[in-house]
Amino acid sequence: MQRPDWAPETIDIERPSVARMYDYYLGGSHNFAADRAAAQAMVAAVPEAPLMAQANRAFLRRAVHHLAGAGIRQFLDIGSGIPTVGNVHEIAQRLDPRSRVVYVDVDPVAVAHSREILADNEQAVVVQEDLRRPEAILGHPDVRKLLDFSQPIAVMVVAVLHFVSDDDQPARLLRTLRDALAPGSYLVLSQASDDGRSRDERAEAERVYQRTDSPLWIRSRTELTALFDGFELLEPGVVWVPEWRPDTPESAEDAERAVFMGGVGRLGG
Repeated sequence: MQRPDWAPETIDIERPSVARMYDYYLGGSHNFAADRAAAQAMVAAVPEAPLMAQANRAFLRRAVHHLAGAGIRQFLDIGSGIPTVGNVHEIAQRLDPRSRVVYVDVDPVAVAHSREILADNEQAVVVQEDLRRPEAILGHPDVRKLLDFSQPIAVMVVAVLHFVSDDDQPARLLRTLRDALAPGSYLVLSQASDDGRSRDERAEAERVYQRTDSPLWIRSRTELTALFDGFELLEPGVVWVPEWRPDTPESAEDAERAVFMGGVGRLGG
C-alpha cells in the first residue's frame, strides 16, 4: 500500500487504528484499508455503529453549546481523534472567539492533522499524550500556556474511555483530572455501553477491536455514572447520547439502537 503524504512514517498503516476507524464512521477520508476492513467488521456486528458515531459527535456539539452558554471559555478535549467537521474549537469559537481549546490525542495521525488545521489559530493547540497519563497532560507546557487552571475548564472525554482497561483504573485517571480543576468546571463523558445489548453482540464487538491498537472495554450505565464521582450530574443524567438534551424530540428516537452512553457533570465547591 502506498503511504499518503499526510501519514507519518512512524505509524503502521497495516494495523487498524481506533481513531481512523472513527474517522471512517463519520465519513472522513483519513483512514486506510486496514481501518476500513475493521470498521466494516464492526458494522457487521453492530449495524448502527456509524449512525451512533454520528450521534456521539452530535452529543459533543450539544454539550459544548451548553457549556459555552454557561460561560465556559476553556476546553480540554482528551482523545480528540482525527479532525472532522464539528470539532470543539469550531463550535466554541463560533460562539465566542476568545474560547481556548487544547486537544490531546495519542494517535500521531490525529495529532499531525490537528496541527495543520490549528496552525493559524492562536486560541487552540494539540498535544500528543495519553489519557492514561493524566499527570503528563496536566503538566504539559502547551496545556499550561493556554489554559488557566484557576478558572473553570470543561474536560471532554468523549468516545475514548472504552479504550481504557479496568487495569488502568479509569476512576483514578478521572479523579486526577478532577482534582486539578477549579470549581465550576465540567466533565463531559461518553463511551460504548452494553446496556440492552445481547451477549453475542458484545462479544463480537470486543473481538473486532482485539485486532486494533486499542481493545474495547464496554461498561454499564451504573459504571459510567460512578465515574462522575465529585461532579453533580446535569439533567437528564447518564443516558444514551441521543437522549441528552436533544435538539428535537425526533432526534432522540434512535436511542433504543444507541451504542454510546454519556452525560455532563459540574464540579461544585
